[in-house]
Amino acid sequence: MIEIENVTKQFDEILALDHVSASIGENCIFGLVGTNGAGKSTLLRVLAGVLKADEGEVRIDRLPVWENPQAKEKICFLPDTACFFPNATAEIMRDYYAVLYPRFDVARYDEMLEHFGLNPKRKLATFSKGMKKQVSVLLGICTNTEYLLCDETFDGLDPVMRQAVKSMFAAEILSRKFTPVIASHSLREIEDICDHVGLLHKGGVLFAKDLDEMKLGIHKIQCVIPEPLLEEELLSELPVLRHEKRGSLLTVIVRGEYREIERKIMEKQPLFSEILPLTLEEIFISETEVAGYDINNLIF
Repeated sequence: MIEIENVTKQFDEILALDHVSASIGENCIFGLVGTNGAGKSTLLRVLAGVLKADEGEVRIDRLPVWENPQAKEKICFLPDTACFFPNATAEIMRDYYAVLYPRFDVARYDEMLEHFGLNPKRKLATFSKGMKKQVSVLLGICTNTEYLLCDETFDGLDPVMRQAVKSMFAAEILSRKFTPVIASHSLREIEDICDHVGLLHKGGVLFAKDLDEMKLGIHKIQCVIPEPLLEEELLSELPVLRHEKRGSLLTVIVRGEYREIERKIMEKQPLFSEILPLTLEEIFISETEVAGYDINNLIF
């Protein structure tokens, strides 16, 4: 388990992480999403022990991460831009990773390079962005570390390769102790693959929850209530995250238990009412609007 306790990190005047606390369980895929500049990359670097927190502590399986080789053996960090030696080939990077990670699977790495059609002797500087990302992901998986921290894992990968990476992550979880932590701007990718999601905003965690549980606690409702006063009463009675009115149709995203919400709507004698599936993107927009990141304030 990864335990993040009251972590704060500041760069000059920029407060990148503001007393962040969360926990990431074992054998799940954890998605880290957030607004631009929310601190996702900084948090991953603190988790990996690349950066030292100004306050607070990160523990991996109860071991403090900072300057602790025993804890770092459990972690592999893949930054958003793949880092390779100048003039390095996939073979050279394999040999380097094999020195750093005692459990690195050389034979599997070579096999996967061949399977993905990646020339092990070709200089990585000549690879496309997507091909470099493939090599980076293969290196990370073959380290056989228990935790793989991925910053923008799917950026640059084509649809087929994105699906292949998702399948590899799922297979690893089934075969061994393995927990990927994925920071991404692609909410669709996070929604497709992740079991748990953490939402960062302005350096703090708005929530960290099971994705299915989160969807059960937030609902999107469309209804038509002919009496304006009853409609106003409904909006005041429900814990509304956001709402909009188009003609007579009222659309509301609201927290709470489904039956209680339904009961309150029916009390207002609606002509029409239904609950629609809610996407992670809609949850993201609603939660960040509550926190003051309103899209209407960004449009001129």
